[in-house]
Amino acid sequence: MTIASPNGGKAPVDPRSILPDFLTPSAKQFLGDAQAQAALNNTVKLSTVNAKDYDAVFYPGGHAPMWDLPENAPSIALIQAFIAQQKPVAFVCHGPAALKNIKTKNGAYFINGKTVTGYSNNEEQTGQTTHVVPFSLEDMLKARGAKYEKSETPWGPFAVQDGLLITGQNPASAAPTAEKLLAALSAK
Repeated sequence: MTIASPNGGKAPVDPRSILPDFLTPSAKQFLGDAQAQAALNNTVKLSTVNAKDYDAVFYPGGHAPMWDLPENAPSIALIQAFIAQQKPVAFVCHGPAALKNIKTKNGAYFINGKTVTGYSNNEEQTGQTTHVVPFSLEDMLKARGAKYEKSETPWGPFAVQDGLLITGQNPASAAPTAEKLLAALSAK
């Protein structure tokens, strides 16, 4: 496994993500794992990652993907390469923001007609972060033609899969999203 970030080096962490109210059990485990922390502090530059060298890609959440990834050419190219190679692509929480400008070979938005989830408007409002984000993730996914689904219980774990596209709604959805990714890899 390789951890990459747009600039490489120490990956920035959304400070709210590590507040006790937002830490999931898997996040606590990750933060307590010295090897994982060393990888997070020494990420490779996203532009150096080649899809042919990997079986899948997983984009985590936090608010940073909302700014860092929708227009990021290396990220767009990487996701499109995984799709072209028919490899699983997974996104959780605000990570689906990276899908904003992903297009098919014929120029249509990749998520058009696909079932997806991501951080909901309700969660953004309840968390009092609507003023923080540059756009509504839920609204963007719908505007790009996605069939957006969400849990009836805000903050509850919820993940969906449409072919090799896997998305999770919020921090509590990281584990179910990863489980779907592992199942997709096992099926290949």
